[in-house]
Amino acid sequence: MATFNLSINGKSHTVDADSDTPLLWALRDHLEMVGTKYGCGIGQCGACTVHVDGNATRSCLLPISSLEGKEITTIEGLSLDGSHPVQQAWKEVDVPQCGYCQAGQIMTASAFLETNPKPTEEEIKAAMNGNICRCSAYNRIQKAVAIASEKIG
Repeated sequence: MATFNLSINGKSHTVDADSDTPLLWALRDHLEMVGTKYGCGIGQCGACTVHVDGNATRSCLLPISSLEGKEITTIEGLSLDGSHPVQQAWKEVDVPQCGYCQAGQIMTASAFLETNPKPTEEEIKAAMNGNICRCSAYNRIQKAVAIASEKIG
């Protein structure tokens, strides 16, 4: 066991854990930030996506020992009141069905729009391709990303 100092959602957090503990488990089990979901555990589904220094990252694959000095943003830190343009667009389009994948979808979309605020439909599809939605809300997700890009614009 070791102690790690992590910057999450603009606040400093101390986690006592093994160095190979995935960020996902540090968030959920140690810090009780349960917005980030466990999906597959092998980085294939996207449910656990967070931002690390602004980049969409699968937290189930990322050992906490690699994160000191980096800024981590979870769904809880994207906005305090749900006012982020991606969150607003998700509500407008009524994207979620079961909702399980939505935090990861939103985190992927928001990081994508930071680097490409005016994407084409094909660019949106490509950017969101790695996030799995068991309810198949893909058309609504893509529509919401397009609406969010207009809000950012």
